[in-house]
Parts: sequence; C-alpha cells; structure tokens
Amino acid sequence: MRSDCRSALVLTEDAAKGCFQKGRFRKGFSRSVLLAASACLALSAASPASAQSFLDRLFNPDYQPKERLEPVAPAAPQPRQLDRSTIAANKVTGPKYYTYRADGLETVPLGALATLKTAAAEVSQTATQTSGQTAGQVPSQSAAPTLSAFDQARPALVDLSVKALPEVGAALKAHYRDAHDFVWVTDGAPNSRAQSVAAELAAADRYGLDPADYAVPLPVVAGLEAEAAARALMTYEMRLSVAVLTYALDAGRGRVDPNRISGYHDLPRRKVALDGVLPSLLSASDPAAALRALQPASPAFAALVAERARLKTLDDQGPEIRIAAGTLIKPGQSSPELKNVVSAIRHRASPALEARHIATLGTYSDSPVFSPELVALVKDYQAEAGLNADGIIGPGTIRALTGDSLEARIAKVELALEQIRWLPEDLGDRRVFINQPSFTAVYYEPGKAPLSMRTVIGTKATQTSVFYDEIETVEYNPFWGVPRSILVNQKLDILAKDPGYFDRAGFEVTNAAGKRLSSSDVDWVAVAQGRVNVNVRQRPGDDNALGELKILFPNKHAIYMHDTPSRHLFTKDVRAFSSGCVRLADPRAMAAAVLGTDVAHVAGRINTGKNNSEAVTARIPVYLVYFTAWPQDDGTIAYYDDVYERDPFIQRALEATARARTGIRT
Repeated sequence: MRSDCRSALVLTEDAAKGCFQKGRFRKGFSRSVLLAASACLALSAASPASAQSFLDRLFNPDYQPKERLEPVAPAAPQPRQLDRSTIAANKVTGPKYYTYRADGLETVPLGALATLKTAAAEVSQTATQTSGQTAGQVPSQSAAPTLSAFDQARPALVDLSVKALPEVGAALKAHYRDAHDFVWVTDGAPNSRAQSVAAELAAADRYGLDPADYAVPLPVVAGLEAEAAARALMTYEMRLSVAVLTYALDAGRGRVDPNRISGYHDLPRRKVALDGVLPSLLSASDPAAALRALQPASPAFAALVAERARLKTLDDQGPEIRIAAGTLIKPGQSSPELKNVVSAIRHRASPALEARHIATLGTYSDSPVFSPELVALVKDYQAEAGLNADGIIGPGTIRALTGDSLEARIAKVELALEQIRWLPEDLGDRRVFINQPSFTAVYYEPGKAPLSMRTVIGTKATQTSVFYDEIETVEYNPFWGVPRSILVNQKLDILAKDPGYFDRAGFEVTNAAGKRLSSSDVDWVAVAQGRVNVNVRQRPGDDNALGELKILFPNKHAIYMHDTPSRHLFTKDVRAFSSGCVRLADPRAMAAAVLGTDVAHVAGRINTGKNNSEAVTARIPVYLVYFTAWPQDDGTIAYYDDVYERDPFIQRALEATARARTGIRT
C-alpha cells in the first residue's frame, strides 16, 4: 500500500507543478490534488516532517529540494572472533577411566532341588493312591525303585543356599535338577575326583587366577547324626561345584569385564558354556586335566604361563644394577658404564638370547670397549625389548634395562594372562595384531613369515582404544575428514589467529547441506559451541595427514590404520603422537598383505593420483590390544612400558573382584 501511495504522490506532485508553471491551477483540480495527497499521506503513515516537505514541494513555488541521501545497506554480519576462553570452554574430552564395579554375587536358594521329580516319585505317588483300595482289588506288585545316594540326600537341600555369580547359580541348579549322583562325594566322604580337582584349583595362580576364589573346606562329618552329616556333605558338594563352575567361567572370559575399566575398552564379553562342565568332569578319567583344558589353548597363553613359572624360580631380589644417568655409548666408544650394561642384559635377557650370546657375556663382562660383539648383543636385546635395534646405548635402552623389577614383570605377565581371556579363543589364521605398548603392528598369514612394522599410536590425551573388528577397505589418495575432537581441540587455535587457514591449507569446508563455505565466513564460535555443524576435510596430496592410503575397519571410535607424512616419528622408541589412529611405517606392504596382492599393485593404484578404494574380500580381523608383556614370534616374552598407565586400573579391577567374592570364600 505504501509503495502505491508513494507513486500517487509523485504523480500528484508532478501534475501540480505543471499547473503552477502554466498558470492554470483550477479550483476543482486543487481540491482533487489535496484529497489524493491527504489520503496517501494517511495510508503511508508518513512522518510529520515528511508530510510538510511534500506540501512545500506541492504549493511553494520557491521550494528548493535538499540533497537526497541514499539509504545505507546494513553491513553483513561478521563472524565472531574466537578467543581462548571460548575454545577452552568447548574442548572435546576423551573417554574416562571408571571406578570398577565388580560382578556381584547372588544368593542361590536350593530348596527347589530337595524334591525328586522323577519316575520314582510317580511310583511313590501311585502306591499312596492304591493304599485305599478294597480287599477285592489287587495292587500292582512292582518293586519300589532304589534311590541313589544323592537322591536320598536331597532333603538336605530344603533350606540350603550358596553364594554364586548369576551364570554359575543358573548352571548349578540346571545340573542338579536332573542329576542323580554326587560329583564329589562317594560313600559319605570326598572322593578322589574331588581331591584331584581341589588340588588343581589350589594351583590356579599358575594361570593368573586367584586360588582363594575356588577354595572349599573339607566337610567334617565325624560324630554327626545322619541328617547333619548329609547336610555337611551336600554343602560340600554344592560349594565345590560352585568353585569349579566359577573357575570355568574365569578361565574362559577372565575375572574382569574390561568395558567397566574405561571408555577406551570396547570388547564384547565372551560367553562361556557352563552346562557341560560338571558332566564332563564326572565322566573324565583325569578330572584335573579336564579342568586344565578349560584354560585358553593359544600358544601365546602357554608362553605367558611358562614365563610366569620361570620368573617364580628367580631370585626375588636380583642384583641391583645402576647405569649412570645420561649414559650414551655408540659402537666403538669406550665407557666405564658398559660393564653395567652387560650385567643388566644378562639379568633381563630371555634364556634364548642368553644362550645365543653366552660366549660374549662371559668374555666381555668387564670390557669398557663397545666392541662389535657387544654391539651385536645390544642390538639383539633391543630387538627383543621392542626397541630400535640401532646398537646405540641411550635413554630408551637404559630404561628397558633398569625399569621393571622381578615383581613388576610377574605382575605384567599375570595381567596379560587376564587380558588374553578378553579376546576370542580363535584369533583367525589371517589377522593384524597391534599391541599398543610395543608400538608395532604384525600381519599373520599361514605359510608366510609375519609382516611386522613400527606404528605410531595416540598420545596420552588422545589414547588409542582397545577393540577388534574386521578390515573392509583400502582407500588410496584419501581425503581426511577432520573429526570434531581435532577440529575443536587443535584447529580452532589456528583459526582464531587465521580464519582463512582452511582455505589456503588444502581443506574443504561444507555445511550440513553440502554447500562449500569459505573458512573465513564460518562462525567458528557457533561451531565450537555445537550450534552449527560443518564438515571439514583435507584434500588428497603430499601434505594430507593420512598420506598415500588408509586401511578401514569401520568402528565407533573412528580409528583406522594409515600412512603419514611425518615419517621421522618412526625412528623414536616411544611413538605416542597420533590423535588415536594407528600410523604405519610401511602402509603399502600392509595394504598389499590384507588385499592378497603385491606392493606394485598398491603403488599403481596410488600413482593414479585419484581418490579410489578397493574392498578387502577376505575375512581379516584386526586387534588393537594393550599388553605390557607379550610373547614375540620366537616365544620369548617382551616387556613394555605402560605408556597409557592402564595396568593399575586393571589391577584395581581385580582387587575389587576379590572383595566382591568374599561370599564365595566364606
């Protein structure tokens, strides 16, 4: 309406001026002009000043218009400037470590097992029903069934209960609901089967378990009345079965649920079939061997068990070996500390390494000269310890030689015996095994030598998670999609100083609809606060953070294996520098291995210069694990620093489990 009135006013003004100029401003026309002007002024809600200006222009022949000012367009909103407080307030935090909550015990009432629900009970019921028949009726002359010793003792279960883990309680009731025989009692006393199994349970620490979890006192029946003796024997029977079933559960899946340790642990808890445990022990010719067979059967587990046994035979104190701080010895140099290095190697080395260098250890034990023989010894030890085998005695080698006491090494082995139970029994013939503390990735395939290479893993603030998955894709010349955690925690500091950084550094910024945006036009404050979503990715190229390729096994942690332009980091002994993903020292070789092809094929796909991908058709699991003690390919155990300090959390979880199991132990 206002625009129409403005047009009418302009026409009215022009007409009026024409009439004045020609001297023919008639009375009727004047009235029409005034009416039109008044109506339009009213409808346009013009200000008094504007109305007066209009009338002056209309009726004042001496009116001189003032310079008209063009309206100024509002300035485009400028992105708000980032500041350190905004960035700090919106940092993306990683997973947390928890206060461990152990599996709880439940009270398992056994009264329902006191009644025998079998054919014998039906015969008894039939006999009772025929007792009221007349003299002319002749009852069946079937003999009363003979009850087993266990069935005769069932009434002792009427008010009996035990403490057990839920899975154990369910298996216990399922077995004895249909059983007719004692497993552990014969002729009113513990049998040889019970004695054999009890001895095996008492030695559970050989496998990293706690014998206190499975200890059951012998029943005392001497001098008891028949009913009390039956109750004592039945209590022993039930408690020893609980101990055996608990042992089977612990052997199969471990005592700890890893996912309750931290948000970095993502391992499905293994299912253990308990229904066949008691029947198998009942029929076994060697019950102790049958119980041992419940332990993991992998060569790695066997090597850890053997290492624990070996360590237990060593002097508990061991020699105190000191190597002067700041020691650095290169091949050909002399140093008074060299004899301490040789002594430490003798103390720390595996039996196999010691056997290979027995002559050198004897001949050069006091030599101050770093001779070729001693260089070979040091290199062999460095390789065994997972270090860079460069023959230079520096901080990393000295730390490995003086770090773990005998007690600490035993603790690491025992933790490894627990953790190995968190993994599948069958790891797969073809697999990739990434042990984070060793900073290595190893590809295994039957009939081929393992392909081992150095890795770079996450920093302590951006730790690599513990999980396993299956490899699906190799992507060449990849884009790097910047995760929100990296965008907020690392890139916003750069953008605060240089909003156009992404535009010049080979990154693409798009909104939720996929529209390209200029880095300098984005409201990064809103992005930091989570109110605006943008996608940022780095184009393929020499500077791309993922290098030439990445190997994908999609997971909720957004972790994968990839190349890197930062090749110098692979020369370091401690290689925790990434944002959580696993960087590979030889990504082309790993890609060729999982694809079942050769490096030339991989190079050809990279040399196209284009982003492209290739599916991994074989089933190849990848394990990202965390062992501070782990067997090498020759079976010897290597020890590693606890780079993320996770071992104490596992130890506290085991201690919490021991406290929660007090009910089993009493």
